[in-house]
Amino acid sequence: MTETNRIEYKRELSDGLEKEVIAFLNYREGGIIYIGIDKNGNTYGLPDADGDQLKIKDRLKNNIRPSALGLFDIVSEERDGKNILKIIVASGPEKPYYLKKYGMSEKGCFIRLGSAAEPMPQKMIDELFAKRTRNSISKIKAGRQDLSFSQLKIYYEESGHTLGKAFAKNLELLTEDGAFNYSGSFGRQE
Repeated sequence: MTETNRIEYKRELSDGLEKEVIAFLNYREGGIIYIGIDKNGNTYGLPDADGDQLKIKDRLKNNIRPSALGLFDIVSEERDGKNILKIIVASGPEKPYYLKKYGMSEKGCFIRLGSAAEPMPQKMIDELFAKRTRNSISKIKAGRQDLSFSQLKIYYEESGHTLGKAFAKNLELLTEDGAFNYSGSFGRQE
């Protein structure tokens, strides 16, 4: 088997592992990384698959943001009589994922292109982040629901307009079930 857009081979556990996982988290389909198999599909195996499994879990937990916990699984397998590890990575819902030490930059964000993990262009990083924040803030119900928007209403009235009943919906200040979302809570008057 050769590498594809969804399959990556690593002969051994190396420094570039997080980069590959991030590329799959940011990819629309996720992917699988095999450790203990070289680029040509030859099985080398791992001398300490159990130890490597713990190291991988720890590295992915501590070096990737937002948290990738629950988005990957590490499975120990035997191939050609040798122990290998298979890391199954889901496409993440909170793109862009990035290396903690480099943040949301071209040095920290990667995307799968063909059979390689490539740096993500800054424009794509910004677009994915904007989409993520817009989506999450608008879906979370605000802690306080006693919002009056009195200053906004006064402003409209002084301009000769009336603020209709649908204003909160039109300004995307409501969750799907009609409660004020976090965007709406920023309009709270004390």
